[in-house]
Amino acid sequence: MDEYPRILTSSFTPFDPLLLAKETEKIVCSGDARKYTDFYCTGVYGGISTGYLVGCCLRCIFCWVDFSRDYPEIYDKFYTPEEVARKLVENARKSGIRKVRISGGEPTINKEHLLKVLDLVEKNGLFFILETNGILLGSEPDYLLALKKYHNLYLRISLKAGTAKGFEKRTGAIGKFYELPYKAVEQAIKEKLYFRVACMSDPRLMPPEEKREMCKKLKSAGYYDFLEEEICDPYETSIIRLRKAGYSIF
Repeated sequence: MDEYPRILTSSFTPFDPLLLAKETEKIVCSGDARKYTDFYCTGVYGGISTGYLVGCCLRCIFCWVDFSRDYPEIYDKFYTPEEVARKLVENARKSGIRKVRISGGEPTINKEHLLKVLDLVEKNGLFFILETNGILLGSEPDYLLALKKYHNLYLRISLKAGTAKGFEKRTGAIGKFYELPYKAVEQAIKEKLYFRVACMSDPRLMPPEEKREMCKKLKSAGYYDFLEEEICDPYETSIIRLRKAGYSIF
């Protein structure tokens, strides 16, 4: 990769998200350790203990996370899976909640790290919500197969687009890779995983005809379950990214 993608502008050069995942892993991972910026509890999902990790393989223009996504190299605190699990479990117990997650970036980057965290969380009897863009899961069927053994895992696959054009325009990734999250959905159905699909279908960003295409593709993949539709909220980081990309929805 010639240049590491940052915040998208209207003249961005589309990138390969699988290559970006590898380049990002070199920056945010050291062995089975990964960079995190914080650990806290929040009210979403009815209360959940959260680890805020660094690094993603997409550059969504509506993304709410802080600028650790775009400049991962300036953060230097690595945590082992054991340290992450301990913080997640301790915070959950202090707050009297039963759910944990890692958020703020793409958790499937560094498979070894994620699976070790899942192993440790499951031993503590807590429920893990895995939020993912589905890019790596769709490119590596064995990854989803590895998730099948966890009984306390809920997978939330977040779609960004319903067409190659929409995917490229709003994530910065080369359009043809938009198929990967749908492959992840199809594989998750095949493996009988506990999961749901979410999508950024805000009509200010996704045209109605594209949403129809997205629904058609989900049905073709065999998905007829609940679809969690997201609206773009005016987080400061979201506003900055949207304006840099030439959008003025706020």
